[in-house]
Amino acid sequence: MEILIIGAGICGLGTALLLARDGHDVTILERDASPLPETPQAAWDGWARSGVAQFRQPHNFMPGLRLLLEAELPDIQTALRAAGASRFDLVNPLPPLPDRSPRPIDEKLWTLTARRPLGEWIFANAAQQEPRVTVRRGVQVAGLLQGPAAMAGVPHVTGVRTTEGEELRAHLVVDASGRQSRGVEWLKAIGARPPHEEQADCGFTYYTRYFSGSIPERRGPNLAGIGTISILTLPGDNGTWSVTIFTATGDQPLKTLRHDEQWAKTARACPLHAHWLDGEPITDVLAMSGIVDRYRRFVADGSPVATGFVAVADAWACTNPSAGRGLTVGFLHGARLRDVLRDTPGNPQLIAEEFDRRTEADIAPWYRAQIAVDRVRFAEMEALRQHRQPPPPGDELSRSILGLFAAMGTHPDLFRAALEYVGTVTPVQHILARPDVAEGVRAAEAARSGAPPRAIPGPNRQQLIALLA
Repeated sequence: MEILIIGAGICGLGTALLLARDGHDVTILERDASPLPETPQAAWDGWARSGVAQFRQPHNFMPGLRLLLEAELPDIQTALRAAGASRFDLVNPLPPLPDRSPRPIDEKLWTLTARRPLGEWIFANAAQQEPRVTVRRGVQVAGLLQGPAAMAGVPHVTGVRTTEGEELRAHLVVDASGRQSRGVEWLKAIGARPPHEEQADCGFTYYTRYFSGSIPERRGPNLAGIGTISILTLPGDNGTWSVTIFTATGDQPLKTLRHDEQWAKTARACPLHAHWLDGEPITDVLAMSGIVDRYRRFVADGSPVATGFVAVADAWACTNPSAGRGLTVGFLHGARLRDVLRDTPGNPQLIAEEFDRRTEADIAPWYRAQIAVDRVRFAEMEALRQHRQPPPPGDELSRSILGLFAAMGTHPDLFRAALEYVGTVTPVQHILARPDVAEGVRAAEAARSGAPPRAIPGPNRQQLIALLA
């Protein structure tokens, strides 16, 4: 097939490589005109990716992505390693458990990770050299082209029209344009029914700073909720790492975290994470807000809203990025598209219907789980701001996920089960369905006699306000 991909982020590039190596001819259209820098370091120093708001925020190449790359694109793994990506082992250090023996799953729970600009450079460089891939930068899509219907009453997309008036034809258009996707607008313009859509502000603001030196040891969770803030620490590449503090967007007193001094005082007040500030700062505090939670389904009332068009990764669904799963889930989504095209050659209706089915079965569970956890955390932060007792989780999925997290320090197998989810190896719904996991979580809850899990040390609300005054 001839395929157009809109968006040359990591997920668009990765999808292009998967499709091209399966025999398709792929053209990627990227609206940012900045050319690919000459080196990975040059990408960090000055690559202008204005269309990617989170380009310099933390990203994590999760173990699930590492496993997929090793199986599908081993040259990307080799290039990441050669460019200085860091090995990030989720299992080590183990918590103080009596049984510290290794488990077979441990081999799946590590990865190579890097800062987003370096990682995207690796993918973009590979795409630039791929014979069946053409990358066109500085090309902005204005709308979709429509051809003869493949299904009665359903528009069929046959390509795109650019803002310069160029018409580009293809058998399939793939929207990989990320959180700012205009795919719904384009479909509406050709008479398509609206897809099912759920959308809300995720409610978080992120304040990130990067450091260099010797990557610190992990003494606590990489992502930890501490009262009305959360702190995220992630290794990068070439002796770099990031520290992010994120807050509820409407928490006005905490907006001073955008200043280096107040940000540093707050991070230093978190005992298990303070040593992550001991390196050399290589950026000021980088702030980001306005992130939406959004989910779209392009089969509505049992029928595709259009054929010849699919959306992948953040153009399909996106959530709070602090869990670091976006790249991995997006790449898994691209792999499902590759598989669908193998199984439904040339049939636009079957492509749309089967891609929707596999998306709902294999990819949507990641979105649902993240939304469930985010809603509980946001409600907790809001309650603490108002000096109220946080409400209990309101749905079974969030209760079960939080129960697994609370139990992970009680048994080595529960610890690894939680990391399978954290590392985007196995959807948490599948993990929670295992009888041994369900029984272990129940036993851990009974042992606590209803007491809450031990809190991560750090400033309470009053102390936090004092630090930021």
